[in-house]
Amino acid sequence: MRTLGLDYGTKTIGVAASDALGLTAQTVTTIRRTSLKADLATLKELVQEYEVERFVVGLPLNMDGSEGPRAEATRKFVDALTQALGLPVELWDERLSTVAAQRTLLEADLSRAKRREVIDQMAAQFILQGWLDARSPPSRGDAYDDDDYEPEP
Repeated sequence: MRTLGLDYGTKTIGVAASDALGLTAQTVTTIRRTSLKADLATLKELVQEYEVERFVVGLPLNMDGSEGPRAEATRKFVDALTQALGLPVELWDERLSTVAAQRTLLEADLSRAKRREVIDQMAAQFILQGWLDARSPPSRGDAYDDDDYEPEP
């Protein structure tokens, strides 16, 4: 029961996958885009390899929440993905995911070349992890404060 997270771009598609329990996201690969048909074929292979049941695709919104040309292109890609693979696809606000990924890679002191290699995968990981976190139920500690708990007599 895995989910693939995608950071869809003009030249690449960053890919991340959830663990089987749906708790954590890990980077998988960066697909160098050549054609829609080839991109979908590569994603189909990843679906089979990782036993994927759904996709989460980052929706590139403007900072004010409006949609621009990149969001429109992403929606078209999602339509093609849904038709080609028949799996559910959810869109997730990806604002600042690339910025967060870049910051993480800089903090890790990776070379510019290595950062370029993995930035899209990391952005996909941030997108997917955000979606996974939003879906997870609050932990027991989040539901109430243990200090306030008083057992019944």
